[in-house]
Amino acid sequence: MQRLRLKADGRIVEVLDGREIPLVPEMPAVGTPSPKTTAAPVVRNLRLRAKLTQAEFASRLGVPLETIRNWEQGKRSPRGPARALLTVIAHEPDMVFAALARRA
Repeated sequence: MQRLRLKADGRIVEVLDGREIPLVPEMPAVGTPSPKTTAAPVVRNLRLRAKLTQAEFASRLGVPLETIRNWEQGKRSPRGPARALLTVIAHEPDMVFAALARRA
């Protein structure tokens, strides 16, 4: 069984032998130079792995289409809860999308 911990900054880490190991490559904090090299490919790859268009991905996550575009173009980086959600999607996309589909 995996032990996971949600950090205050939105990261999800696995706890192994007292060490915290990030589940996915860390996305840069706001104001960090060159977000295109890290956050953009991570978000785009998650969306492509799910075989969704930007509009479909945005709809399933409940965020504006422009948010997905900004993340993928490196104009902005996901923070806090969005980053945590993307981390979980990276490991269990079907479960997350099924759970999100149930919301009213």
